[in-house]
Amino acid sequence: MGKIQYEGRDIYYTLKRLRIKNLYIYIKNGEVIVKAPLKLSSEDINNFLIKKSKWVYEKLNESKVKKEEEEKIENKDIERLKKIVEENIYKYAKILGRSPKKVRIRDLKYAWGSCSSNQNISINLKLATKDDMAIEYVVLHEMCHLIHMNHSKSFWNLVEKNMPKYKEYKKLLA
Repeated sequence: MGKIQYEGRDIYYTLKRLRIKNLYIYIKNGEVIVKAPLKLSSEDINNFLIKKSKWVYEKLNESKVKKEEEEKIENKDIERLKKIVEENIYKYAKILGRSPKKVRIRDLKYAWGSCSSNQNISINLKLATKDDMAIEYVVLHEMCHLIHMNHSKSFWNLVEKNMPKYKEYKKLLA
């Protein structure tokens, strides 16, 4: 275990020496891991880390904030989300005549939901803190992608046909 400082704060890291050509720093589960070539001197590693200390500090803070956000989602909220998703997948499968192959609730970084070309639907875990109608809107949106794999006028018409106030519910996601 090594240590550098940034603005008077200690930053600890784990050093792994490997048969590699370059030096790498990454943050995993709030831990700083440094992968270094076998022959690189400790002084060179330390100097590199000092140069990158601001970046490391910022990434550690981002990781900490993300972890705190995830911990705020309680089990009862996750169970509520699962129930609402399940009920609405069933409801819209009957209405639309299409069912997804798989439905997963995951920590998505980029969207509230997604529908793959393999007809698998993923729902963002962070929806557990949102209103029931916002969750239903996301489920309907992804279910409509089983028919239209795009955001064409036909897609939005299908969404609106099944949820005339969808724009109102979509605003609840902001």
